[in-house]
Amino acid sequence: MSQKRDSYTIEPFPPMRRLMLDAGYLGRRKHIIHGLIEVDVTGVRRAIREHEARTGESLSLTAFIVVCLAKAVEADRRVQAYRVWRNRLIIFDDVNVNVLIEAEWQGRKIVVPHVIKAANRRTLKEIHDEIRSAQAHPRSSVEAKFMRWFLRLPAFARRLFYWTTLNFPQYFREQTSPVLVSAVGMFGDGGGWGIPLPTFTLTVTLGGIAVKPGVVDGRIEIREYLDVTLSFDHDVIDGAPAARFTQRFKELIETGYGLIETHPTQEATHA
Repeated sequence: MSQKRDSYTIEPFPPMRRLMLDAGYLGRRKHIIHGLIEVDVTGVRRAIREHEARTGESLSLTAFIVVCLAKAVEADRRVQAYRVWRNRLIIFDDVNVNVLIEAEWQGRKIVVPHVIKAANRRTLKEIHDEIRSAQAHPRSSVEAKFMRWFLRLPAFARRLFYWTTLNFPQYFREQTSPVLVSAVGMFGDGGGWGIPLPTFTLTVTLGGIAVKPGVVDGRIEIREYLDVTLSFDHDVIDGAPAARFTQRFKELIETGYGLIETHPTQEATHA
């Protein structure tokens, strides 16, 4: 409960912020390489607007990014490998994606983790519906119920849990993923990249969207570019595979993968 004093207010530290403290502790132990790219989403955003005009439904851009990300990871699953004790890698067949979702919780905006399971075998509509449901009912999700008791643990107990899950991920597949998408940066206006303190093998940080000239078929046009930061655990992923993954991921987005199948637009195919 907040306490108002003469010239200041004392508020309790939000329990969900303890996750950020834990992320800082774990992130200092990683050797991360970052890639900052611009992705042309002009055609994709136009297709989303046209879909909303026809159906009244506003498709989630984050859901679309998750679809493309899962497909890119599926082509080289080593980018989602866990490096566990005794110098081994564990690489799952399916691609789970941990998405950070902003939602209302006890009267304030908070960021809640939500794991989308087998995203590589899901459609855009299925992932969109799951994200919208998680935003509308954050307290009812499996992750939220887990967090309610987990965040009550002292720091040393949480760190012991992290060590266990990172070294034996096969036993915690329902609660964890080595792939994270953070879309919080897209709520601002204009371009800009976010540089995270990653604790995952692959972290995708979606920044702002900048409107500026671009070259399409030899012509200069006004385009919309999404600023994306890709962060790789360099202990697991070398630079060359990371670069190939980045190019594959970028192409999937710019060609409207999973979106233009249901609503093709000529614009998306040229983006």
